[in-house]
Amino acid sequence: MNSVFPPVDWCLNTNVYEVNLRQYTSEGTLDAFRLHLPRLADMGVGVLWFMPLTPISKKSRKGSMGSYYACSSYITINPEYGTMEMFRGLVLEAQRLGMKVIIDWVANHTGCDHHWTIEHPEYYKKDENGDFFDAHGWDDVIDLDYTNPHLRKAMIQCMRNWLVESGIDGFRCDMAMLTPVDFWMEARQALEQDRQLFWLAELDPLDNPDYMQVFDAAYTWRWMNAASAFRNEGSKQIHHLCYVLSQYSDVLPSTACPAWFTSNHDENSWNGTEYEKYGEMAIPLAVFSATYKGIPLMYSGQEIPNRKRLQFFDQDPLDWTNSPALHPFYRSILHLRKNHAAFTTVAAAANLVKLGNSVDHHVISFKRHHDDSTAIVLINFSAFPLHNIEVDLDGATGTFVEHFTSLAHECTSHSHCFHLQPWSYQIWLQ
Repeated sequence: MNSVFPPVDWCLNTNVYEVNLRQYTSEGTLDAFRLHLPRLADMGVGVLWFMPLTPISKKSRKGSMGSYYACSSYITINPEYGTMEMFRGLVLEAQRLGMKVIIDWVANHTGCDHHWTIEHPEYYKKDENGDFFDAHGWDDVIDLDYTNPHLRKAMIQCMRNWLVESGIDGFRCDMAMLTPVDFWMEARQALEQDRQLFWLAELDPLDNPDYMQVFDAAYTWRWMNAASAFRNEGSKQIHHLCYVLSQYSDVLPSTACPAWFTSNHDENSWNGTEYEKYGEMAIPLAVFSATYKGIPLMYSGQEIPNRKRLQFFDQDPLDWTNSPALHPFYRSILHLRKNHAAFTTVAAAANLVKLGNSVDHHVISFKRHHDDSTAIVLINFSAFPLHNIEVDLDGATGTFVEHFTSLAHECTSHSHCFHLQPWSYQIWLQ
């Protein structure tokens, strides 16, 4: 499946940081979050993705504050967070610091008391009794009807309002596969008349390949689930993980970016923190996400590191009392990805080659290269210390320097032996 739209050039070598505004600070406001912008820019964040900023329906509300994903209007900001003027100022500051900003767009459904339920009930699907409903078991939202061309125009106009009013750089599209792919094509064509945008889909391209005609990047649920199952089963063999990786390579257009992640608002709240799910595997997976072809997704507080499940429908702020302990780690891998030529993913210019190794049931090894720049990534996905791992370097020779330790190695043949401690990783650069 080939993409109909060329991706905006900056998206192919970026990263995305999800902002859970309600839980980010004790205030839960735009102005309180804005104080974190210099730190996030220093950490190397490329794109700030804000969970929905729209007001939340009161009818059928869950918990004390309701779900971000049950909106009562598409065209205003939740006054609990601030104003559109505040958001516009935040976007401008983030962009001045070198970051982009995208917002969550929930196109499939609205909250139960959205103003369209009164003004335009024809925009909604109805059951046999003529009542609004949701087809997926979510009892605080109701489904929109994309067979109605007037709904499509209204939705696109709401998206355009945010582009004009706030100056954002794109959209993260919630449960994108629940909305017809031809709507997303229509929306992108309409909204990119003046400038290109970044489009991130919450869907797995292995299950929804036709949507990659439209979207620049998409989630890797199958990889995430395979990694979780691998850990739960005792971290014995990584062959299935490698098979899943090959599936993404086969399905995705050359310009599309798989988005690798270990946590997000759903995973953290409902399935557990990355440390509950992956234990010692969490940090090696972060290294993988930042160095494999695609883009890494991060969630609010992973740099703390946050080890608690955040409440979804009530305020439950992150604890920023101490300086984030993993800030240096994330800064290191995000700046490496941004600045070393081997990790650029523009079109087919950056090549990724899987490298054979003598313990490939425990170690994932691959090479990224571009012109004269090379990076060799080794990750030990096991609890065992591994010595004298012979790695086929695919012709790479010369002096390599390890990114985290600055240790130098001279590789004079097409294979070389390395040593890895349990759950450790190395990135050798040339």
